[in-house]
Amino acid sequence: MDLLNSLLNWLGIIVLAVIILTSSIKVIPEYERAVLFRLGRMVGVKGPGLFFIIPIIDRIIRVSLRIVVVDIPPQEVITRDNVTTRVNAVLFYRVVSPERAIVNVERFAEATNQLAQTTLRSVAGTAELDELLSQREKLNQTIQTIVDDATDPWGIKVTSVEIKDVVLPNEMQRALARQAQAERDRRAAIIQAEGERQASEKLAQASEILTSVEGGLTLRMLRSLSEVSNAPNTTILFPLPMELGKLLGGGK
Repeated sequence: MDLLNSLLNWLGIIVLAVIILTSSIKVIPEYERAVLFRLGRMVGVKGPGLFFIIPIIDRIIRVSLRIVVVDIPPQEVITRDNVTTRVNAVLFYRVVSPERAIVNVERFAEATNQLAQTTLRSVAGTAELDELLSQREKLNQTIQTIVDDATDPWGIKVTSVEIKDVVLPNEMQRALARQAQAERDRRAAIIQAEGERQASEKLAQASEILTSVEGGLTLRMLRSLSEVSNAPNTTILFPLPMELGKLLGGGK
C-alpha cells in the first residue's frame, strides 16, 4: 500500500511538472511577436522562436506583423459642390511596434478602422465631385497621410489607402451622361468644322493652280466626265470651256 501511494505521488508530481513545463514553453512564428507582461507590467517583446515564461505570473499577447487589409464600408458623403454620394475604400496597414499597439490603444485594429472611416468622410467631403472621380490618387495620398500620422503613436504604419468605388444617385448619373453626350457632340462639331476648313483651303489651292495654267480647267472637266461616264443611267452635261470665251473674243 505504501508503495502504491508513493507511485501515485510521483505520478502526480510528474504530471504537474509536465503541465507546468508545457505552460512555460512558448513558440512564436516569424510573422508574430509576443508582448510579455509580468505581474501586470510590460517586460518586453519576445519572438520569433522558442522562449520560456513563468506560469501564472507571466502573460503574453500575440501581435501579427503581417499587412492587414481592411475593407472600409461605404460612407455617405456630401461633396463640396453639394452632391450626395457613397464612397468605399480599402486600407492596408501593419504593426511596426507591438508594445505600443498593445499598451497605447485598446483594440488597435478596430481603432484604425474607425479612424479610416472618419478620415474618408472628411477628405471626400472637402473635394468636388469631379475631383472625387478623376483625382483619386491625390485623395488616396491625403487619406493615407492623415491616418498614418494619427496611428503613428499606436505603432501602426499605414502602407496604402485606395478608394474602390464612388456610387452616384441615378439622377446624377443621367446628368453626367447628358453632359458627356453634349461634350462628344461639341467635339464632333469642332472636328467637322476643322475638316471643312482644311478642305476649303485645299480646294482654293487647287483652284489657283488650275486657273493659272492654260486649259487646266478643261482638262479637269474632261477627267471628271470620264469618271462619271462609267456609271449607268447618267445624264452628262457638257459645259463650255472657260477658254472658249477668250478664243471667241480674240477672233473678233
